[in-house]
Amino acid sequence: MSSNTNNAAATKAKVPIPDLPEPAHAQLDSMLARKFGKEIANYFAGSPLNRVSFLRPDTAFLSQALKHESSRFVLYNNLNPLVKSSERLHYVGYNDIKSVVGDPYTRSEDELVKQYNSSIYQPQLVFLGIDEKKKSEGLVYKERYSGQPYWAVDVTPRARITEAAEQLIKRLEDTGVYFAQGRMQLSLVAEEVPTIYDSRFPPPTAAIYAEGRHLLDWNARNPFCGGCGHKTLSVNGGFKRTCPPKDLADRLADAADAPDRPPCATRVGVSNLCFPRTDPTVIMAVVSSDGQRMLLGRQRRWPPHWYSTLAGFLEPAESVEEAVRREVWEESGIHLGRVVIHSTQPWPYPANLMIGAIGQSIPGGEDIHLGHDAELEDARWFSFDEIRESLKTGTSGLGEEPGPEYTPGALRVPSSTAIANQLMAAVVNGFVSAEPKI
Repeated sequence: MSSNTNNAAATKAKVPIPDLPEPAHAQLDSMLARKFGKEIANYFAGSPLNRVSFLRPDTAFLSQALKHESSRFVLYNNLNPLVKSSERLHYVGYNDIKSVVGDPYTRSEDELVKQYNSSIYQPQLVFLGIDEKKKSEGLVYKERYSGQPYWAVDVTPRARITEAAEQLIKRLEDTGVYFAQGRMQLSLVAEEVPTIYDSRFPPPTAAIYAEGRHLLDWNARNPFCGGCGHKTLSVNGGFKRTCPPKDLADRLADAADAPDRPPCATRVGVSNLCFPRTDPTVIMAVVSSDGQRMLLGRQRRWPPHWYSTLAGFLEPAESVEEAVRREVWEESGIHLGRVVIHSTQPWPYPANLMIGAIGQSIPGGEDIHLGHDAELEDARWFSFDEIRESLKTGTSGLGEEPGPEYTPGALRVPSSTAIANQLMAAVVNGFVSAEPKI
């Protein structure tokens, strides 16, 4: 069979990529499922990997997982992932990156801390987990844990790896793969430049990408200790940072050892590590007191007619329900009564957990007032029918045009990969009224 025939067959057999991950145990009958329906899984969740977090301090395991022939590495250059296309990450093997990363796990974690030398730059590695569906060809550790290891690697050219990283990047790009621009650069680049926002990674791929980006970004933002200001060391497979008691870079030329660093609060008791930061954010669909309308808002930078649900950061000593009520009142002047949590979504730009909620306004508290907070350009009540129509024909990313069925001037809303879309769909399909409408 010719290659053209093969390509034609592959094209014909191609199955559309689903927008969202499959809910966990969707077919399992249970008391909770009967009461609340199946679990909602949002984009960037639904990872296929078992993170085996308890193995991260085990450098013998990490070394094997690093060098195993089945191991797959997601490369990032300035947080932009290496891709084959807008729908596919490009994975490499250990031999491809050996000249850049070496093997930093030849010693135990305690030894790495004792021999810490901040003057020696080590590219950031993050162990993401193992794909247990690939047990036959994957790593087997202690006869109990098996699967294909996945890693995220920062190959941004800098310090001692500059030349090796530049050579690696050129060698890869010469084969046709490329580092896709991140979504935060969307408004700054020409249309022909690939962007992650325009990508439609399959949900499992998106979850792997999100985990890697989140952890690499967090490590890059925390090179210094929050307690004493000294440089920190990445440990636990990239999921923690510690403030070593010594730094061999401080050793004088004629000294046999480096002096101890000053005492640091992070080395006392159980608070001896810095953990990845996740910022909780509330995002909410607001339903009118009569259950017939939904409140949506828009920012000035958004395309014309593009509206979304309101959102804001959770503050210290504040419950999710309180944050929802506060943010809605501050941004729109609307007063909410009952608030329920719908679902959540990891959002790696840079480190958010979107907590999706649905709240209902109270009678007499539905007049819109934008004078408290200048964040919104506009906020409006929309009928459920308007929102149903926009969910069918007017969805798009911020940098995308709506589909061909869209009527110019009609309401536009986020795509289904955004939790805002899922909240709107849940409300108009009966999540609040318990009267599903197909």
